[in-house]
Amino acid sequence: MKRSLIIGISLLTLGAAGILLGIAVSPLAAQSLAAQVAAIQTKTFTIENMTCALCPVTVKSAIEGVNGVQSATIDFDAKTATVVFNSAATTPEGIAAASTDAGYPATVQN
Repeated sequence: MKRSLIIGISLLTLGAAGILLGIAVSPLAAQSLAAQVAAIQTKTFTIENMTCALCPVTVKSAIEGVNGVQSATIDFDAKTATVVFNSAATTPEGIAAASTDAGYPATVQN
């Protein structure tokens, strides 16, 4: 019985310490999360030279190959790409350059 009591008290003590530690770290984690969320941006690009069904695949591959790009949605009919990216890791100009380098000049829409 003493052994069970000691184990139970130990677990409660560790749990309480974890809760206190979580509260102490929480503001820092919240600031870091806020900074990450603030760094996430979405931009739409006009894409030139897309003439066939394979073109959007090439554009998507080129854009998603840029470090910091989370996703790219290509609209063949509208000739656009909507890109979600981390602005701490890349810029709209870097994304446009990747598409342009693949043969599909891109410009950021305002």
